[in-house]
Formats: sequence, C-alpha cells, structure tokens
Amino acid sequence: MTDPNLKVLIPSEKIQARIRELGAQISADYPTGSLYFICILKGACFFLTDLARAMQRDVSVDFMGISTYGKGKSSSGEVRVTKDLDISLEGADVVIVEDIVDSGVTLNYLMHLLEQRRPKSIRIAALLDKPERRLRPVHASYVGFQIADRFVVGFGLDYAEKYRNLDDVCVLDE
Repeated sequence: MTDPNLKVLIPSEKIQARIRELGAQISADYPTGSLYFICILKGACFFLTDLARAMQRDVSVDFMGISTYGKGKSSSGEVRVTKDLDISLEGADVVIVEDIVDSGVTLNYLMHLLEQRRPKSIRIAALLDKPERRLRPVHASYVGFQIADRFVVGFGLDYAEKYRNLDDVCVLDE
C-alpha cells in the first residue's frame, strides 16, 4: 500500500522477531498450569495470532471487546464492554493481549473487572507502549516496543477502521 501519509515506524521483520522473544519469555514465566490469553478486540487479534504461534507451550484463547475510542484519534474517556468472555478465569494465569497501552484508561478498567473473576494471576502483553500518554496507572509485563506519542496504525491498529492490515507499524501524518 502506498500512502504518502504513512511512514514506517517499526518494520514487520522487527515486529516478528520481537514477538518470538515475547513468546519465549511468557512460555518460560508460565511453564505449567492453565494459561489464558485474553485478546482485546479488534486491534490485538493480529498480535495475538503471532504471539500464540510463538508460544512453546499450550495456551487457551478467548476474546473481549472493550473500547474507549470512537472513530477519531483520541479517547472518548468512556469505557464500554462490547463482548465478554466465554470462559471462566478462576484459578488460571491470564495474560491480557493488547495492541497498545496508551492512556491506560481501558486496561485499568479491564484489570479491575477481571480481578473480580479470581484468576491466579493477571499480566499484560502489549505490542506497543506509549508511557508519556498515561492517565491511569497500568504496567505491561511484556512489551514489544516503547514508542513516542505519535498516532500509529498497522498490525491491527486502525484509524476509523482503516490500515489494520498493514504488516508494519506506521506513523499516520495528516
């Protein structure tokens, strides 16, 4: 795709190499027991697919829809669950798989919500982290890349539902 508003920030080869490292790290941290990846729709499904394939052990997968974003570039501030889990998390190790940790509003809300379901542990795996945008305290245990405060698309991240299918993470300039 040729779009003059897109500039590659993280090329696909670098993304795939980092995902393999994260898969090895998570596998080592959780060698046994029930491990669930909870994928946050829609953007994280690209990261989840490659991360699950990089795992060196069995992992169960479920999906949750939760959103604070509308069709613009900034958070609406209102969190809403659009799809809940189909599984029980009680007694299981849980890794929330997210595309990007930005303001922390969504993940902070989600952590509190999932803690009520009595999992053994909860951690966050995020492809991208923008710590300077944080409004709520959130710690991702597994981070692919820390990035500056730029609006990015690709590898699941979108702008008004466009650009998710890009192999690279790109900065969208207007």
